Amino acid sequence: MDAFAHINHARMVTLLEEARIDWLLSEEDANESLIKSALIANVNIAYKKPLRHSDSPLNITLWFDRVRSVDFTIGYEVRAADAPTDSAPAVVATTQMAMVDVGSETLRRITAEEKAYLARWTRPSS
Repeated sequence: MDAFAHINHARMVTLLEEARIDWLLSEEDANESLIKSALIANVNIAYKKPLRHSDSPLNITLWFDRVRSVDFTIGYEVRAADAPTDSAPAVVATTQMAMVDVGSETLRRITAEEKAYLARWTRPSS
């Protein structure tokens, strides 16, 4: 917790990471290359209202927000446990993931198979 009894920023980054990993590993047909060769390029978090430990367990909704040739972005909405799923989120975040060839440690293009998997979980633009 921070000085105002809100969930600390570093902890929020960890919560997003844990949710992302659980989500990517939970799918029966999970695309392993997205798990093994996608590295974080950018994290953006916007706090809309306070979250406290008493709001736990938090509900985190995830989706693929944008897919480009070598990277994709995961969107997040974080709500308190008792908040309705259609309520305004307390936290809105994104994580930009870049695809890397592990052997050469260079960026690589997203394959057609990976794009098809990402398309399954892409939220329509509003």
